[in-house]
Amino acid sequence: MEFIFIFLPVFMIAYAASKKKYRNFVLLIGSSVAGYEIFHTLGYTKPLHIMIFLLAVLLIFLKANTCSRIEYQNLIIFAGSVLFYSFGVRKPVYIFLFLLTTLLNFIVAQFIENSRHAKKAWLFFGVAFNFWWLIFFKYWSFGTENINTLFHQSLTVKDIILPIGISFYTFQNVSYIADVFRGKAKAEKSLVNYGAYISMFPQLIAGPIVTYDHVAKELRNRKHTMSKVEDGLKTFTIGLGYKVLIANQIGGLWSDISMIGYESISSKLAWLGIFAYSFQLYFDFCGYSLMAIGLGKIMGFDLPRNFDHPYLSLTMTEFWRRWHMTLGTWFKEYIYIPLGGNRKGSAATIRNTFIVWLFTGLWHGASWNFVLWGLILFAIIMTEKNWTGKVLNKIKPLGHAYMFFVIPLTWLIFAITDFHELGIYFRRLLPFLPQKTYAVLDNDYVKYWGIYWKYFAAGIIFSTTLPQKLYKKMKNSPFTAIVLLAVFWASVYCMYKGLDDPFMYFRF
Repeated sequence: MEFIFIFLPVFMIAYAASKKKYRNFVLLIGSSVAGYEIFHTLGYTKPLHIMIFLLAVLLIFLKANTCSRIEYQNLIIFAGSVLFYSFGVRKPVYIFLFLLTTLLNFIVAQFIENSRHAKKAWLFFGVAFNFWWLIFFKYWSFGTENINTLFHQSLTVKDIILPIGISFYTFQNVSYIADVFRGKAKAEKSLVNYGAYISMFPQLIAGPIVTYDHVAKELRNRKHTMSKVEDGLKTFTIGLGYKVLIANQIGGLWSDISMIGYESISSKLAWLGIFAYSFQLYFDFCGYSLMAIGLGKIMGFDLPRNFDHPYLSLTMTEFWRRWHMTLGTWFKEYIYIPLGGNRKGSAATIRNTFIVWLFTGLWHGASWNFVLWGLILFAIIMTEKNWTGKVLNKIKPLGHAYMFFVIPLTWLIFAITDFHELGIYFRRLLPFLPQKTYAVLDNDYVKYWGIYWKYFAAGIIFSTTLPQKLYKKMKNSPFTAIVLLAVFWASVYCMYKGLDDPFMYFRF
């Protein structure tokens, strides 16, 4: 996360120095810094690593001196974002895999567009190639473990490290070739432009999931103004504050409860814990999305909105139209509608909805708790669709009360992967259920409420539309600038003191 603060000025300089006479100077400085970080910080000191780096720098220099201004900017985005990605994965093989998938999808799209009789075959090949790597890295160990359990086998289970962002860039690659197949998008003729689209560092590792048609025009022609830069910096700072000053701080309660042990907490503290986790997850991911959108604006891109105050929803159906909106749109466009959507009768609609939520659960993690989480959401949404939804939407206080309990309870299944521990926590939430005898301090919630109440207050306030409405009215006032400056430096201070955590969606 700290690297963003180094990386952002580099991009600003690169955009400012778009004239050819400055390009070599900017690239020389950038490659020197990159080389130092790679060889000294990351430890890539083998002769092969050095040769690959020098060859890449040479190719970038040659390309930069022959391309137009917009191509140069896209080249900077592509090269810089790959460097940024390398700091996350720290394994050359994963960088190579990322570049390989980018190149292959770029080529496959050309074949799909230009082929008369083999379009479907090329689409199938592209989709299979993309999902093979996702399945291998994310689900191979999970599948092997379950085969061993079910069939009493002893297959070797390798500890495979998941490359950061593979779920996100896989979905973007698949959406691109699918859109070319459907005629929704033209195949990109420039590898640099396509590489910039896939690798764009603000959204590369945790979204929003950006479809190619959303940024196709901006890849070829975009304007940079100080007003866009200012707006982007403000949006970035708001997202940073959400993450560092709210999500990380209130997440401390969930960490405290995990350290105490679920069996040793009171019912009231258990409820405080799942409310804290709900706020942590929202402000963590919403904060990241806002930071990505802000950095996108600085670079001239309008990335899609990913959250629309989901905790104000009246039903779970509405909630998932407001939460991680780009993921929901992806599943709708590339799974639900191709399966037939709701056009083939109620039975097919139930089947298609079931498949979407099964995949939604699995997308979030290779664990049975995510499968259960997805299936419970499917059951809740189908219940709302057929019975309770109209009443909940009509009687708003009832809808809000319903969501007040349903949201944290579903997030609990999302948060705890061990079913035994999950059962203990549920029993703590509902003290009338049979309980095992543990030493529990009944007033433990008083201590933790005294510590975390201010973060709960901030979470409640910033979950509403009120701060956004005030921000729109006072966006350009000196007062807003002072507040955002204070938020920025408070966030930097918290990170300096070690009061920061990795983004929660990095693991997906």
